[in-house]
Amino acid sequence: MYCWSQSNFEKAEKLFQSKKYNEAQLLFEGILKNNPLDLKTLEYLGEIAAHQKSWVKGAEYFKKLKELKPTVADYFFKYGGCLAMHAVEVNKIKAFSMVGDMKEAFEKAIELNPKHVQARWALIEIYLQLPGILGGSESKAISYSNELAQFSPIDGYLSKGRIDEYFKRYDAAEKNYKKAHEIGNSKVTFQKLYNLYLNKLKDPKKAQELKRKFDA
Repeated sequence: MYCWSQSNFEKAEKLFQSKKYNEAQLLFEGILKNNPLDLKTLEYLGEIAAHQKSWVKGAEYFKKLKELKPTVADYFFKYGGCLAMHAVEVNKIKAFSMVGDMKEAFEKAIELNPKHVQARWALIEIYLQLPGILGGSESKAISYSNELAQFSPIDGYLSKGRIDEYFKRYDAAEKNYKKAHEIGNSKVTFQKLYNLYLNKLKDPKKAQELKRKFDA
């Protein structure tokens, strides 16, 4: 029996890696029936649900994972991520009722892994996009951005730029994105600055000049 499930698990893993999510899902679900507490199987099923944009299902898998293994930061982050993606699809009242759980999940991820970059980015977005009356706060977004800067200068500048861009302070955003691009010179830093020039500052000349240098 164990050998059967082992070879099935390997088969399912290969299907997952080949992005054949539906086929992998069927095998993983079969494995889970025999071993309902298997962390790796639960995680794969959570990932598959997320790939299929089945956010509620994904949240259920990651909720179970964080309860089974409450020391793994990524389980909390992925649980919060599924909730956040689901919140985008539902009406505002329902979305707002989910904010507390999202924040809690992302904060716990940071508590377990103080250098968790994505959880801080997620909290920055929450604090930027929530109306003040529901706990939105630029100063809280900035404090998470400052934390990012301490161990990832690129993310520090990118997140400061994001906050400035959100509040339409485009000149300040340009300075921060430029600093991020000077350090990172990556596709991500280029894209942020390029989009700002093109779409917000309406300066196609600067956008083209940046692209020319980046492509050189």
